[in-house]
Amino acid sequence: MRISASAGLNMKKLMVSVLLGILAGASTAQAQPYPSRPITVVVALPAGGAVDALARVMADHMKNTLGQPIIVENMGGAGGTLSIARVVRSAPDGYTLGMGTLGQYVISGAIYPLPFDMLADLAPVALLPNVPYWLVGRKTLTPNSLKELVDWLKANPDKASATSVGTASMARFCGMGFQKATGTSFQFVPYRGGAPALNDLVAGQIDLSCDLAANSLAQYRIGNIKAFAVMTKARWFAAPDVPTAEEAGVSGLLYSTWHGFWAPKGTPPDVIAKVNAAANAAMADAEVRKRIAALGMDLPPPQQSTPAAFAAFHKAEVEKWYPIVKAAGVKVE
Repeated sequence: MRISASAGLNMKKLMVSVLLGILAGASTAQAQPYPSRPITVVVALPAGGAVDALARVMADHMKNTLGQPIIVENMGGAGGTLSIARVVRSAPDGYTLGMGTLGQYVISGAIYPLPFDMLADLAPVALLPNVPYWLVGRKTLTPNSLKELVDWLKANPDKASATSVGTASMARFCGMGFQKATGTSFQFVPYRGGAPALNDLVAGQIDLSCDLAANSLAQYRIGNIKAFAVMTKARWFAAPDVPTAEEAGVSGLLYSTWHGFWAPKGTPPDVIAKVNAAANAAMADAEVRKRIAALGMDLPPPQQSTPAAFAAFHKAEVEKWYPIVKAAGVKVE
């Protein structure tokens, strides 16, 4: 079968036209302003805890600034590293972000064998509020002060139990620091998140928790648990009646955590800047500030509000904590 020269020319014109159409469509898709579809925030802890609550407070305001829905997805496990791996593997387009704390995005990297680099494979986006840790106990526990608790623990070595929200958690290091400072010993019971750990504490199935204070503040306020001391230099504004560990007779116990947003490496700087601006706009909103304060959290310092400042801070925290964690000899449970 012979094809005429004119037919062949028409076929070539058609193919060129189709190709140009495909390229034009791709160009149009690339030219769509960010964001043009829903954004997913992968939280490195189960639902129900203070970290999850903060993520939803932030998302509720940021969706208005960005003009797209923000889906909060909880993914715990392996010290939060499973959720971080998901973020690292996602397309660097700003539609999948990670949210977590010092525990998941710093400490876990010194404990778990990771298929990624905590600094090289992530792009810090925005530093979020911080909160202290405090030592709390079931309401039926005999001691009513930190001194009485220390005496009771010494009289009952290894008989008490304490929550540990994952091996790579600040809660674990807070509890270990308390043991070392007081010469006491008790058993750690691992949990996947702060919410299930708190449920067992309220139910009286476990004795103690060196907990993210925002996680258990509401239960303390209604009398379901006891609070022995807050691990800060000054008293915590959300529970001013609770003494610091120093005031209660134990020195050197200073534990707190911060939160943040991350994106996969390679995410365009303008996309990171948009998410950062939305996060800062949320934290500048009066109503959001009230909701953050109700969680017992403090806003980050203004000088750390940019992606570059957060990246420098994240790097400094990794360099600070990795040697501490390695020296402590904490292993994967």
